[in-house]
Amino acid sequence: MRSDSSLLPATLPALSGSLPIARMRSVYRLDDVEKRLDKLPASDHDNLRATYTRMLEKGAERFQVKPGGLPAMEHLYEELPNFAEVLDDVKRQLALCQDSRDALEITPMLLLGPPGIGKTHFAREVAQLLGTGMGFISMSSLTAGWVLSGASSQWKGARPGKVFETLVDGNYANPVMVVDEIDKARAEHAYDPLGALYSLLEHDTAGTFTDEFADVAIDASQLIWVATANDERCIPEPILNRMNVFQVEAPDAAAARAIALRLYQRLRSEHGWGERFEEVPTEAVLERLSGMAPREMRRAWMTAFGNARLAGRDAVELADLPGGNPRRAPIGFMQ
Repeated sequence: MRSDSSLLPATLPALSGSLPIARMRSVYRLDDVEKRLDKLPASDHDNLRATYTRMLEKGAERFQVKPGGLPAMEHLYEELPNFAEVLDDVKRQLALCQDSRDALEITPMLLLGPPGIGKTHFAREVAQLLGTGMGFISMSSLTAGWVLSGASSQWKGARPGKVFETLVDGNYANPVMVVDEIDKARAEHAYDPLGALYSLLEHDTAGTFTDEFADVAIDASQLIWVATANDERCIPEPILNRMNVFQVEAPDAAAARAIALRLYQRLRSEHGWGERFEEVPTEAVLERLSGMAPREMRRAWMTAFGNARLAGRDAVELADLPGGNPRRAPIGFMQ
């Protein structure tokens, strides 16, 4: 069931340039949960019983959020210049729903590119931009093939999948679901970790997605899917066909310099110790940082800030950066 009334609860984040609009949407049927709970044996299935009880206590309605207007995105274009094509696509889809009663609908996207260029960071920024919350699955550290769809409660150690947990335990009907390094997924025994995506990435079938653990249909049709990968050859073609695929290149020298400068300024402003440092780093330091992947830049800046403080300086120098001083004492016992 859905409510037609709009509301702006205090828990919803404010979006740049506009207030978010939220409606209530049921993500499962309470009577289905009650029937499943009533059928459970009195002395078994404690985990499943606890899951059903939690679903009933929390209720079925979640906030379905969208921006009240076209949100400000200039900061993302500046911070992530190599994602301009992806940002353009997101902006187009936001424009379609901004002045209508239609729900926010973002076509599933796959971000392809070399490691360290900011794909996962971009996904997190999109979640923050939309204000819908986020679920995160790292396929490279996957420990169970059923992480998306859950495993049957008959199995020892079974539990609900990530999609179920994100919708049931969260506050939103349309969170961003990030599948990081989807090309690293590997089939395990009878479980294909990507098998659930065949239905989850289709709007119609996602509306009645059934987690194998809870065995209760949930509405996952409003999820906003962002997947990242280094190599599309490892991804099944039916998955690729269900997504907008973007090839993201590493930023060029000018863009990398801009990213390094913006990251310096952000770290400086986010920490109390940052006010001790110069507002802008030297050109030589920025030049060195521009040769690093965006993922490495934050670690490099933090190392440099720390080294500069140890030296009693208020400016970062080349020697403060990782590898800036090749003279290092060996680790171990002195002979």
